[in-house]
Amino acid sequence: MTTGITRERIADRLGHVKYDRFLFYLMGPYKSFNLNYVLSEEERRGIDVEDLPGPLRQLFKNKDDVNAAKALLRRIQGKLRTEPGVNAFLALDVDIDTDDVDAVTQSIKYARCSNATAFVVPFLGHNFGVGEEAGSILENIADTHGERLLFVHEDDVTSAMIRSAPVRWDLRVETYENEGELVSKLRRFAGGIMHRERRGELGHPE
Repeated sequence: MTTGITRERIADRLGHVKYDRFLFYLMGPYKSFNLNYVLSEEERRGIDVEDLPGPLRQLFKNKDDVNAAKALLRRIQGKLRTEPGVNAFLALDVDIDTDDVDAVTQSIKYARCSNATAFVVPFLGHNFGVGEEAGSILENIADTHGERLLFVHEDDVTSAMIRSAPVRWDLRVETYENEGELVSKLRRFAGGIMHRERRGELGHPE
């Protein structure tokens, strides 16, 4: 399936930064568990949350957590775009309708097009299951883009996927205690990728 997603299209949707051509894709739990992906606006009207099946009921009860995760990614994005000035972006910034291309396919393509991709998983009082989407992406790109991937989670977050990732995909996994430490690790990761690209140790992304 042709997605129409290219590095040029992504860059064109983003604002200008010092390193416009260095695309840094940021993923987090807000995306997979946005209620817009679960129920239509009409379906959400007048719903009695207590009548919903357990998983959906939990999503409604954790809307604030979803918003907090998205806000965290937005703050990180702004800091990375300022220093070191890379073109950090979220899937929402490219604005491709999921009716045209499903969310996981979009994420796979964004990761393939990006110089660096980070899965950021904060502890927000609920296991969002971001590992399921991360696993789908890793199955498709880890063999060819594994060195451009970083999975970074807050100390209190644990899952079977996180524990198995370093062995199954040879994925780099790190932890953080606070937002400042998270930003520092993402900056070092981006700087390392940039340095390796300049030395010719990494091929160009799609």
